[in-house]
Amino acid sequence: MTVLDLPPLSLSPSAGANGLDAFGQDPWWLILIKALLIFVILVVLTLFNIWFERRVVARMQHRIGPNVNGPFGLLQSLADGVKLALKEDIIPKAADKVVFLLAPVIATIPAFVAFSVIPFGPEVKVPFTDRHTPLQLTDMPVAVLFVLAVSSIGIYGIVLGGWSSGSTYSLLGALRSSAQMISYEIAMGLALVAVFLYAGSLSTSQIVAAQGDWWYGIILLPSFAIYTIAMVGETNRAPFDLPEAEGELVGGFHTEYSSLKFALFFLAEYINMATVSALATTLFLGGWHVPFWIDHVWAGANSGYWPFLWFMGKVLFFIFIFIWLRGTLPRMRYDQFMAFGWKYLIPFSLLWIVAVAAIRTASLEGGNRKYLLIGLGVAVVVFLAIFFFGEQQPEEEPEHEPTPEGYAGGFPVPPMPSGGAVRGAAATLTFAERRMVTAMPVEPVAADSTTGDAEEDHDS
Repeated sequence: MTVLDLPPLSLSPSAGANGLDAFGQDPWWLILIKALLIFVILVVLTLFNIWFERRVVARMQHRIGPNVNGPFGLLQSLADGVKLALKEDIIPKAADKVVFLLAPVIATIPAFVAFSVIPFGPEVKVPFTDRHTPLQLTDMPVAVLFVLAVSSIGIYGIVLGGWSSGSTYSLLGALRSSAQMISYEIAMGLALVAVFLYAGSLSTSQIVAAQGDWWYGIILLPSFAIYTIAMVGETNRAPFDLPEAEGELVGGFHTEYSSLKFALFFLAEYINMATVSALATTLFLGGWHVPFWIDHVWAGANSGYWPFLWFMGKVLFFIFIFIWLRGTLPRMRYDQFMAFGWKYLIPFSLLWIVAVAAIRTASLEGGNRKYLLIGLGVAVVVFLAIFFFGEQQPEEEPEHEPTPEGYAGGFPVPPMPSGGAVRGAAATLTFAERRMVTAMPVEPVAADSTTGDAEEDHDS
């Protein structure tokens, strides 16, 4: 049996009979504690990620990075947050004030809500009580679709923030961001279809339980690669940070924002990074399961609160990938970036979904997969050939009208010297005759009737 010929979904005992029995049984105080802990974890993780990004990029560029505020500079992010809170809050006169104030909130809240269905671990015992609860706020049969839908709402905050600023640069940045996020959400959603086909469910807890033996990042490697690329484009991170192109748009959709409103946009960006990283961990890297099959040696590796550490370690691995890309790759051109998403990622995703569905159907029905695998290999080779060699044909240059005399490239150019370009030092300037210029005396001008007397005195 190969990795592409796996048995149907098998849930762990902690997942319940149908995978969702453990949810909806918690009292209100436990739900409140879970929600508060998720909020605290995301805020602390954001502060750590900002520090982590500065330290990693500084290391790549042979710099020191923050090392003054707190041990190893860990409190630098907190100091930056205090600085933003104490800055002057400016609202442009041309802005729509209500929408201008609501836009950062609309962008930030969905980033927090998306974490409500992310499993941090299995069922555990609540300290100081006899109650057991899963390390997850809630779950539902369409949890992954819920994450995609809630994350899409954040686009409205970015678009409204750019439109309500009353600035051309902000509006262009908002339109860029919306087009980019919508385009790469399509590729991201298509990359997850193969996971649904293998897991047989859209519930996050059931998908994690189905990866007890093999991770989908290994089985469905093309889907994993497509999702990884799409999640970078979805979060507007380098090299796909085109909505915030400083050289073109000053700062993008948040150009006119300051103080805490700018901090909310900043917070939303880093929490979205954590959201897509947590979703990638849940769907492709086994979620909270211990890596490298350590559970075969250590039986308690996947029980208790240990899985929370494995989960956070995998999330930080993806955060490092974000930082690594920012420190190494230059920003892409916008038309190339959009063409890459629509012309390559989406068609390849559709081709891969068809192949996975055919292989999965043949595996479950006991059919022969030989010809399917051969056809898939041929299709991949053809796609790669088109990808690398399809658009290398030189375009025919249009015929240009002859350039008029005295112009070069459409701009007036001074004529060249008669003897050609001057080489060496410039010639010494000489004058035909030398004349000395002296300053003429300036006669004072009286401001009253005594002007005449003053002139007589001067003549005498």
